[in-house]
Amino acid sequence: MLIPKADRKKIHETLFREGVLCAAKDYETTHEETGVRNLYVIKACQSLTSRGYLKTQFSWQWYYYTLTNEGLDYLREWLHLPAEIVPATHIKQQRSHAPPRGMMGEGEREGRRFGGRGRGDRGDREGGYRRRDAGEGKEGGAPGEFAPQFRGGYGRGRGAPPS
Repeated sequence: MLIPKADRKKIHETLFREGVLCAAKDYETTHEETGVRNLYVIKACQSLTSRGYLKTQFSWQWYYYTLTNEGLDYLREWLHLPAEIVPATHIKQQRSHAPPRGMMGEGEREGRRFGGRGRGDRGDREGGYRRRDAGEGKEGGAPGEFAPQFRGGYGRGRGAPPS
């Protein structure tokens, strides 16, 4: 498809700046991020995908394009950019070493979370939740002399006849 060079340049600049691009499968509207017809965006990205410069994911009538390393090199050369400039998805964010505020409050250190009973505190149950001592009123259990046997067989039917 013939795409005007100015529109192709806008698409490639946006793709290089962000590192990702999404486009609705609607060929009549204009793309919000680039201001170019959506058909041009989809076809330009389809061309880059066929050459291995983009990865495409299609879900719920939306195309999601991700720039590959080869595509990064290609667009850098096509746009005449230096090697120091990288897309936003390739920039590492600085993380602080302090835990986020409110993560370890006093209640969590003591085993209480959100003012209620936490994991270690069982209240009046004394750790007996779903635990039964042996012989203490077990209902519905198998009798002590129960000894199941496996006689062989196939599926749910009766076992094979003894030979």
